[in-house]
Amino acid sequence: MTADTDLTTDYQGAGFMGALGFGRRPALVIVDVVQAYFEPGSPLYAGVEDMLAAIHRLLAAARTAGIPVIFTNVEYQAGGADGGLFYRKVAALKVFDRGSPLGRFARGLEPAPGEIVVTKQYASAFFGTSLASTLTALGVDTAIITGVSTSGCVRATALDALQHGFIPIVVREAVGDRAPGPHEANLFDLQAKYADVVGVEEVIARLGGEGTTPQSTTSCG
Repeated sequence: MTADTDLTTDYQGAGFMGALGFGRRPALVIVDVVQAYFEPGSPLYAGVEDMLAAIHRLLAAARTAGIPVIFTNVEYQAGGADGGLFYRKVAALKVFDRGSPLGRFARGLEPAPGEIVVTKQYASAFFGTSLASTLTALGVDTAIITGVSTSGCVRATALDALQHGFIPIVVREAVGDRAPGPHEANLFDLQAKYADVVGVEEVIARLGGEGTTPQSTTSCG
């Protein structure tokens, strides 16, 4: 038995590792898929380009299914006064000063007309933004979460989704981090306590598959 198996068994025995399942009305939340994480030479470059294919597939499936799609980005006024202690703590956040090209969405993953963009200053897409009220107004009960980074903004967004009453579904192949250790540790911890970590194929199947129209765009289960 491997150490990972031992750890999972230990957590399960203590009552962790439960599953929430999919709700009836999902939304796709694409967290900070912007140039800063994919442009070599950026201080935030994460080397996670492989995850983009999974996000492209999820975005196509979400648009076909007609579910809400929400993009997040980060932007600060010059000098970061609206970034508070987070901006002071992480010097690399200067790449998100207003007007920086590194704050632009990754090529091919730009919002379509009518899709929502939530601009944030802190890790969670819920903190200090309209995201929770927007999801509630749309009747959403499930947040399918993708993006970067697993240990930072993805984790914070998934935790706050749970705390705001939305089922967090973190898509394993569609999130990434600058190092495998934090990535895997945070996926484990999210699954144990706060979210369902699910493969991209299962999520796409729940949405009705790529290039197909589901029976109902209000159901994901």
